[in-house]
Amino acid sequence: MPDHLIVIRAGATDYDLQERIRGTLDMPLSTEGVAAATRAGDRLAADPPAAIYASADETADETARIIATACGLKPKHLPNLCNVDMGLWQGRLVEEIRDTQPRLHRQWQDNPWSVSPPEGELLEEACERVEAAIERIFKRHPAGTVAVVVPRPLDAIVTWLVSGRSMGDLWRFDADADLVDMLPVAAQWQPPRPGAAVTPSNPLESAPSQPFVSR
Repeated sequence: MPDHLIVIRAGATDYDLQERIRGTLDMPLSTEGVAAATRAGDRLAADPPAAIYASADETADETARIIATACGLKPKHLPNLCNVDMGLWQGRLVEEIRDTQPRLHRQWQDNPWSVSPPEGELLEEACERVEAAIERIFKRHPAGTVAVVVPRPLDAIVTWLVSGRSMGDLWRFDADADLVDMLPVAAQWQPPRPGAAVTPSNPLESAPSQPFVSR
């Protein structure tokens, strides 16, 4: 497996800047998103990864192509890296969900393992398919550094799986944050599982035995 995985968050879209829930909706990068991807490409060009993998959605693909061009590479797509399906919440403002569905909004904030958006995807389901994609990448690269470009909040899921770091606030999109995060890969890589011990800094590591699925 590689020594390091570079997790690259796809650049911002207009929906992200408006604090709308994008989910699996295909959208082009905003002007700000293109600029951030260009900066990331310039940064990585000095010491490029061996390969760049990306979600096939338009936002991640556009980001990956900008960065890959700077690095002299071509991005490779994996189907299991599609973003979390947010169902009927897609396209809506986070504030609107909070006002019209306060119970689900609060449950998603407090313990997103326990709820899925109406007609959406459980977080645990997303983690399972993303883990399969990471395993596939790691098997292809016995050493060195590889990169993966994914939209928010999938970047937080990849980071959690590889490093165990808290997913943080899955609602929050910081357009000014650095897109690039380099993670060391343990020699005996073993992703965390839903149901891991709860810590005060990471309440998202708890998973109920019977998740609530909104209908």
